[in-house]
Amino acid sequence: MGHILKIEAFSGASGDMFLGAFAGLLDVYDELLKLPLLLNFADKAEIVIEETNKNGIVCKQVKVKELVHEHVHRHMSHIYEIIDKSELNANAKKISREIFEIIGRAESTVHGVPIEKIHFHEVGAVDSIIDVCGAAYLIDKLNIEKTYSSPLTTGKGFVKTAHGLLPVPCPATKLILEGLPCLEGDEEGERLTPTGAAIIKYLNPIFKSVPLIDKKTSYGSGEKEFTAPNVLRLSISELSVTEKEMIIIETNIDDYNSEYLGWEFQNQLLAKGALDFYFTQIIMKKGRPGLLITILCYEENLPKLKEFVFKNTSSIGLRYYRTNKIQLERKIDNVETEFGKFNVKSSIIDGNTSKVKPEADEVLKYSFENNISPQKVSQKVLESYNKKD
Repeated sequence: MGHILKIEAFSGASGDMFLGAFAGLLDVYDELLKLPLLLNFADKAEIVIEETNKNGIVCKQVKVKELVHEHVHRHMSHIYEIIDKSELNANAKKISREIFEIIGRAESTVHGVPIEKIHFHEVGAVDSIIDVCGAAYLIDKLNIEKTYSSPLTTGKGFVKTAHGLLPVPCPATKLILEGLPCLEGDEEGERLTPTGAAIIKYLNPIFKSVPLIDKKTSYGSGEKEFTAPNVLRLSISELSVTEKEMIIIETNIDDYNSEYLGWEFQNQLLAKGALDFYFTQIIMKKGRPGLLITILCYEENLPKLKEFVFKNTSSIGLRYYRTNKIQLERKIDNVETEFGKFNVKSSIIDGNTSKVKPEADEVLKYSFENNISPQKVSQKVLESYNKKD
């Protein structure tokens, strides 16, 4: 199972900041030293790792020190060739290419030139290639399943580039960030670089607040000095509740015998993959009373349920849409009571038990068979559960 990554780019992000923060999460700073060798740049660059203090935050700053000064403007094909000839594994190569493609598409749009003819300036330099490929190497090792992020701080003002003075964020960065929530921040200067933006775009983060438990946190330092600490904070986290994407299916019916929607019909919905369902009385067009059937399922069960509803009701049309379901972590305990053994379901939030209830079917079965009220049976089961702890 993959990891959940949390990005806090309150001071922006760059390739070297990602390198430092990723390496801290994995505790693999020493592995960064071999990146130039893996990319066949051993004679052109070396990695320097220094400890920095940013407003009291002590962390590592990763720098790519160029050993020779190049005057090379690489095309996308040249960068792909470097990646393909490198010693990176297949997945890290794939990630590297996808990140560069994000940058290339943006540059192509900005300059009105086909992507294969784009001259990469800053992003095609040895240090930027190492930043991107190094980030890809570490992303592969982290095995990230899902990413969450707070809004991204871009900076403001103007910055000098190979193309001259450009506004912050630079035009290519601005394109990469389309659709992502951003803040300019309070200070002049470029906070979010094209490389940093492209890495974030590749990770495809979810920008919403969900309850996360941070298991490990790391900082990656940038070179610039701002009033606020110029660091990128990354965390490996886990959800304190389970969030799953599901499908809701709905249909309105006003011309069908409700006798056929009883127990057997409902059992078949469950057998076809419905996780939950309910019927709502509604008033339809022409003042006709009708039923709204609502079904919750995983996407893979949509075809079976759709076919079943069409075949077994008078419906000639369905609506369906995606939704997210958040549910607390649950566990089942087997509890010994004076009435015998019962299963007790408990829900967990922030690592603590918050809600406890006996399985209703078991309580009712025992209640009916022994002529004891369900409330009394439930009370005895909960008393035994509490004594267990």
